[in-house]
Amino acid sequence: MKKLWKWLLIIIGVLLVIDIGAGMYFFHVAEVRGPKSFISSEKTLKNDPLRKQKEWYQNVKKEQWTMTSATGNLKLKAYYIPAEHQTNKTVVMAHGFLQSKEAEAAPAAMFHEIGYNVLAPDDRAHGESEGKLIGYGWTDRRDYIKWMNKLLKTEGKNQQIVMYGVSMGGATTMMVSGEADVPKQVKAYVEDCGYTSVDDEITYQAKSMYHLPKYPLVPTVSLISKIRAGYDYSEASALKQLAKNKKPMLFIHGSNDTFVPTSMLEPLYNATKGPKEKYVVKGAKHAEAMNTNYKKYKQTVEKFLDKYMD
Repeated sequence: MKKLWKWLLIIIGVLLVIDIGAGMYFFHVAEVRGPKSFISSEKTLKNDPLRKQKEWYQNVKKEQWTMTSATGNLKLKAYYIPAEHQTNKTVVMAHGFLQSKEAEAAPAAMFHEIGYNVLAPDDRAHGESEGKLIGYGWTDRRDYIKWMNKLLKTEGKNQQIVMYGVSMGGATTMMVSGEADVPKQVKAYVEDCGYTSVDDEITYQAKSMYHLPKYPLVPTVSLISKIRAGYDYSEASALKQLAKNKKPMLFIHGSNDTFVPTSMLEPLYNATKGPKEKYVVKGAKHAEAMNTNYKKYKQTVEKFLDKYMD
């Protein structure tokens, strides 16, 4: 009997070591800044349906803004692009995983076309901003509120703010919406293909990319994240944040999204407490709703926002 217990303890110990080792590896894959093999590189402009918008972004004059993070230890950077005609309408844009303010070209051009100023920050651990650990929108939500307050201090308290984000930026947008101290000048949100929670998305990707079940790996990685990055995956929830939001939100998703599955849209849409609309783009894959039908995408966003902007 003692031998049996001894072997059981050895097996449990070995499994724990394997689980912790795998957890550390996947934490590095998921949260530590650096190139990721599962993220494809930026497509060339040659046959890009949004080529015009991206070329405009490359050439337009941009102001360089800087700020310290909400935690006070990181230097963050952003572009500010004034509208062609003076206005108090400004969009604050949140980019996707491993992207940067450089990737905001097409949406920035779209908002510029409809008459908005554009503020496009680099999240912590992205682009020109400092930081080694990726926050999946959760740590970033506090930074975005600080960016909004900087905007109000710099451009005046009469600003009317819209927050817009795609993919991780969409989740960031929803996570911001549930904060109690969001400036009253925020009039509406537009989120495109954001996930329900970091826990749901990591669990989905573990199965999709590595054919791994949630247990025991995802909770282990989540615990490592809590220790090293200050948050666990279940608390980083767009669903929970939306339950506290009462401001208008437009939800956008591609019908063929297999990276942040389209099935996440309905729970998110049902969770928010404010005025809401949804726009499902037929045939669009992940983060491709805009380039699938730019004209309709732009019209949908503009029509939605016109209801809430003075």
